[in-house]
Amino acid sequence: MHQKLSKQSGVGLIEVLVAVLVLSIAFLGIAALQAMSLSTNNSAMARSMATIASYSILDAMRADSANVTAYNTASSITANNCPAAAGSLANAQLNTWCKQLAQSLGASASTTGNINCTVVATSVTDCTVTITFDDSRAGVGGSAIQTITTKAML
Repeated sequence: MHQKLSKQSGVGLIEVLVAVLVLSIAFLGIAALQAMSLSTNNSAMARSMATIASYSILDAMRADSANVTAYNTASSITANNCPAAAGSLANAQLNTWCKQLAQSLGASASTTGNINCTVVATSVTDCTVTITFDDSRAGVGGSAIQTITTKAML
């Protein structure tokens, strides 16, 4: 009887070690899942902020509907080099919009905004707002450059 007990000594310790190993692998998986969730949520927030910024400039253009074509950007507005606010309401609104892009999407050369408006009829103007930003923190399967395009009739 004594001999059988000595052969099984340490089996309980091995079972505990295997259980700790399984739990540690499970906790690592949960931590990786949490990290992926945070990066994906950050990416979704950035896209939402870009959409809000596009609606913001469109609302400003609606308020200044007589000068909608003054909001056309010959080249993209870059968030790290905002245009001057002096001269007209359109310039002031574009400067404010540029600062909004810089604050919400990052003040870098990769954060840009572009507005293209064409007059369709006497009182109807078709406008396209395009915002491009760096979304390299989106995680696996994400794109480093995101583009949000909003079209509206003013």
